[in-house]
Amino acid sequence: MSDALVFLPGFLADGRIFADQVSGLSRDFAVMVAPLKGESVTDMAEHVLAHAPPRFSVAGHDLGASVAAEVLRRAPDRVERIALICANAQSEPPNAAAAREPRMVRAKSGRLGEVLLEDLPIGALAESPHRNAIRDYWIDMALEAGIETYLHQSRVMQRRPDQQNILRRARLPALVVGGEHDTVCPPRRQDFISQLMPRAHLEIIEGAGHLPMLETPQTVTRILRTWLQAPAPLVLT
Repeated sequence: MSDALVFLPGFLADGRIFADQVSGLSRDFAVMVAPLKGESVTDMAEHVLAHAPPRFSVAGHDLGASVAAEVLRRAPDRVERIALICANAQSEPPNAAAAREPRMVRAKSGRLGEVLLEDLPIGALAESPHRNAIRDYWIDMALEAGIETYLHQSRVMQRRPDQQNILRRARLPALVVGGEHDTVCPPRRQDFISQLMPRAHLEIIEGAGHLPMLETPQTVTRILRTWLQAPAPLVLT
């Protein structure tokens, strides 16, 4: 068993989104955060595989979860475990893809900060004294990523492939994590994903929304540690 873990951040995020998890798990695992680079989910997966260890576990959030599933499709012999956090296994519906277009136009006109408030509405996070600060933290990352990254990743999201068949065939230990209050990737969608995967364990976190790594960091770290340390049962295929 490898002790390597690769984190894949979500839409417009970077390694800071996993700061607590990297800190908490790096004492026992070789942890790295891979940026999402490429013109499509497939390109992003190829970039991850080019820089990942020979054998590794992968944990992706949001867009990063889509890339994690594609990594598994392309290199099933290299991936030991997979964790999907606030994921979506289906392609983007036409109405959602179309709704991105006016936001992209406004972003190009210099209104990126305004648009980001719509991409992550405050209601997608759990109510807490830190909710506004958590969203501001993500917005700061998104603004640092810049307009070109926003446009590029929006296009990737519009064109992301349906991955249900990939997950149905996944026989490795899998973890699906969602936030109870997430309206972007709601709990019912996480339940659906976990039921697709033959060996998936589902965790819906109370007091968390679309950014559970920041909203309930210790809980997410604990869940990931349990997933990584659990013995992998023998499965006859």
